[in-house]
Amino acid sequence: MTKLTVIPVPGYGTEDVVVATDGPHAGCVFTGTVDGEIWRVSPDGAKVDRVADTGGRPLGIEYVDGALLVCDSQRGLLRVDPASGAIEVLATEADGRPIVVCNNAAVAGDGTIWFSDSSTRPLDRWKADFIEVARTGRLLRRDPDGTISTVLEGLAFANGVALAADESYVVVAESTTRALNRVWLTGDRAGSHDRMGGDLPGYPDNIARGSDGLIWVALGSPLLPMVERLHASPMLVRRVATRLPEWLEPKPKRVVRVQAYDLTGALVHDLEVDPRDHGADFHMVTGVREHDGRVWVGSLEEPAIAVLDL
Repeated sequence: MTKLTVIPVPGYGTEDVVVATDGPHAGCVFTGTVDGEIWRVSPDGAKVDRVADTGGRPLGIEYVDGALLVCDSQRGLLRVDPASGAIEVLATEADGRPIVVCNNAAVAGDGTIWFSDSSTRPLDRWKADFIEVARTGRLLRRDPDGTISTVLEGLAFANGVALAADESYVVVAESTTRALNRVWLTGDRAGSHDRMGGDLPGYPDNIARGSDGLIWVALGSPLLPMVERLHASPMLVRRVATRLPEWLEPKPKRVVRVQAYDLTGALVHDLEVDPRDHGADFHMVTGVREHDGRVWVGSLEEPAIAVLDL
């Protein structure tokens, strides 16, 4: 049986997680919360330290050469020094358009950064974008020389981003349509894009390549029939639905679910855990990171991170 352990942090909404793989922070887990804080959690979960404040809302987080690459929904793409807390802004616009919801990123070996801009609406309007199937999201690229370009647009809430282990393609998740879109970077298919696998059984958020070489996918909620019916409804109906009071809105199920896919797009792991079986209350998994056989997860709705011991 998969074991789930919940580790509280002094902030709400641990949207993503990353494990430091080397240097003085090796083995530590980093996460960001709604108040702009970045936290470092010791490998055993016993110690939680504040390392920086972005002044915005950190979402996706990566660890690169001792520094943190942070997608901040208010400030754009940032580089954060976890030792000093210093912040460098790397991108706030692409092709003359502001980056409104910088969400998740992946970094290639040559330093190229692939990252998502989820919507032309601010983050606090994500539910409206999701229900309306707005398709205003983008996959962006920052070259090592600082040039920023649009790779793919018209995405239905562009979210998680991950590179294949051989960097032959980059994947961007579309939360609304339950899809993993693959953009080929090498070989005969370079420049083309397709869907990796079929429809997902839930709504994907952040994705990340693990130490096992697999692409791990956080599923914020299993498929919700009411949401699917709304997506198939006329736009007028969808827009009316976005104005419902919060207590009438569809709610994500209180489960922890992540999946992992290999280089070919074949499903390797499908882990679904009921937190109540572990004496815990944790749901809406939005970030996932596999490291040495442990799967760390974050949540848009929780003041904690959690770890699955496989």
